[in-house]
Amino acid sequence: MIDKSIVSAEAAVADIEDGSVVMIGGFGTAGMPDQLIEALIAQGARDLTIINNNAGNGETGVAALIKAGRVKKIICSFPRQADSHHFDAAYRAGRIELELVPQGNLAARIQAAGAGLGAIFTPTGFGTLLAEGKETREIGGRQYVLEYPIHADFALIKAHRGDRWGNLVYRKTARNFGPIMAMAAKTTIAQVARIVPLGDLDPEAVVTPGIFVQRVVEAAPLPLHAVA
Repeated sequence: MIDKSIVSAEAAVADIEDGSVVMIGGFGTAGMPDQLIEALIAQGARDLTIINNNAGNGETGVAALIKAGRVKKIICSFPRQADSHHFDAAYRAGRIELELVPQGNLAARIQAAGAGLGAIFTPTGFGTLLAEGKETREIGGRQYVLEYPIHADFALIKAHRGDRWGNLVYRKTARNFGPIMAMAAKTTIAQVARIVPLGDLDPEAVVTPGIFVQRVVEAAPLPLHAVA
């Protein structure tokens, strides 16, 4: 019997090792798998490479992971916001490396990994510092930059509901990077508000099929003030 449900967030992230590459879903706090991130902080893995849309907000989620000194490198689109002070302090002190990727390229490179592509050509970044040292090519009269897929050892994502096979449905814009990250990681761990019995999810509503998910954990989201 296939049963991918895990008893706790702590158990779900227990085998994430030092130096792992970890994708974390979310657009700001929307779709952020806060319970999985808190469990990862408590677990103690260090020197992580984190792939996320931004570099954390306030005191929770990715920001808390950076504050704890667990992140060696971050690959993201929006590292600086009004409340990204933990990233800002770590970067200025030389404690964290940044790879800045335009948001469309970030999504496309993650999608390329999930689709098994070797590389993609994108016009975004051509003629800028982001294209320095990269192969460029003219295609159809337009200039493109060669970019490589972004793979991960683990993806931590959040969905609205899931079943024990790992099928997932999302809640509105909280979907964001979840589906493509699930396809681009060796091990995908999904935090869901509720694990439902098989058959309760309308197949037409399933966005991420269970074949892309290895673990599902039922966990209510933390209050935004819960982490200090």
